[in-house]
Formats: sequence, structure tokens, C-alpha cells
Amino acid sequence: MTILVTGARGTIARALVGQLLEGGHDVRAAGRDPGRTRLPGGVEVVAADLARPESWDAALDGVTKAFLYAGTDGLGGFLSRAGGLTQVVLLSALGADPASEDAITRAHGEAEQAVRDAGIPWTFLRPGGFAANRLLWADSVREGVVRDPFPDSHAALIHEADIAAVAVRALTSSGHIGATHTLTGAESLTVRDQVSAIGRVAGRPVRVETQDLDDYRRELTAAFEARGLGRVGSAEVIEARIRRLAALVDRPQPTTETVLEVTGRPARTFAEWAEDHAEDFA
Repeated sequence: MTILVTGARGTIARALVGQLLEGGHDVRAAGRDPGRTRLPGGVEVVAADLARPESWDAALDGVTKAFLYAGTDGLGGFLSRAGGLTQVVLLSALGADPASEDAITRAHGEAEQAVRDAGIPWTFLRPGGFAANRLLWADSVREGVVRDPFPDSHAALIHEADIAAVAVRALTSSGHIGATHTLTGAESLTVRDQVSAIGRVAGRPVRVETQDLDDYRRELTAAFEARGLGRVGSAEVIEARIRRLAALVDRPQPTTETVLEVTGRPARTFAEWAEDHAEDFA
């Protein structure tokens, strides 16, 4: 059984590939630019782009299961060539709903519906937010100032290793076909608390300043464009993100026990994530 992991350059894909290899599973990774991946030696990495459906034929050859990102354009083209798969594990988002008025949850709900319509057995992972997105703060942490439009907004951010661990169970054990797993980190923290945790592992004081919303829009758009995530960084999606952040000011985000229930170990704390990424903020 060969498992295909898409988005090979991403933090979640890297964690998933590593955990699958540790479990003795055959893995193939796919991405638009294989030369820029940071994966363990010996992993087969192939070039494939969801914008070019025909590029997936070689990537899918001999594959039985696949891990996909819902937020990527071109999912339909991939699914049209993936009819022989026995399972797709789709990384979606909390609250995914194709009828939602929120651009983020609607886009992820549409992706889930596309997988259902393809007739491939599925498992959906719905995280509430990625701790790895805080890597965007790296330069700011080194400068000693993180700017954010909502410093008192809460998030229960999840470690990429925990998402990967749930994905491994979904891909390699029974009982997950047709399941939707809602994932969060261990606790809900404000932006100020997150910056404090990162500052401790970085070994320097880091203060938080309230950022102008227009500056935030420009910064976020540029960051997503640099990562080739045009749809994720669209104006409509960015406005939806802003509304979410505003709604969680002084309001903790509910957490789930799904990581513990699926993997047998509790979700890691944000402080643990910061420790694991101390070098990124040094």
C-alpha cells in the first residue's frame, strides 16, 4: 500500500511523511517544486500541480490512499484522475459548509462536497487553526515586535505533528471512513500569550503592538502570494479571517479531545510547539 501525500513543502505534509515512514509505510510525496521540499532521505518526491490535472497520473500510479489539502485550487481535476483510490483524507477546516456565508468555511465545504461527489471513500480533518502559521512572525520576533490587529483574540492552535498523527491513524487503521474529525490544540490562547511563549523559547523580550487593519491586509496578501496560495489569500477570504479574529477577542475558542481520542495522547500545547520551532525564531 503506497500512500500519496500532497503539498510536500508544507509543515503538515512533512510531519505526516515522517510519521508514516516511522510506521514502516510506503510513502510518495507530491508537490509543484520537488527540489524545494525538506523531506527525509529516501522518500520518493514527484512533481505534480493541481492546476495541471494530467501531472497527477504518474504521482497516482500504484497509490491506494491520498492526503490532500482542501484549500488548494484544482482539486476537481485531481479527483477526476483518482477514481482508483480506496481513501482520501482531506485536510479541511472547522465549520466547513458549502452553504456558509463565510468564505473560508464555504470554500472548505465545497472541497469536501467535491470529494463526496467523486465517490471515493473519505475522511475529513477539520482543524480550527494551525500553530505553524505563527512562523510568519519569525522576522518580527527577531526584531522584538509582533504587530497584530487583534492582540486579545483567542485561538486554539494545533501542532502540525498532532494533525499528522490523526492523519496517520485515519490512513492506516480501520474505523475512519466517513468520519469527520474536528481538531484543536490543547488550549485557547490570545495573541499576546502566543507571542510570550515564542519569546521565551527565542530568549528575547517581544512586545505586541496593535496593527492597522489595512497594513494587515497587505501583509497577509503578500504572504499568501509568496506561498502560491492565491485562493487562500483572496480578498474575500482575508475579510472572513478578519471577522473571525474580531469575534474571538476576549473570547476563548472551544477545544476538542479528538487528538486524544484518535491517537491515544493529548494534543500538544502551544508552548510545546514553540519549543519545537525555537530555531525558526532564533
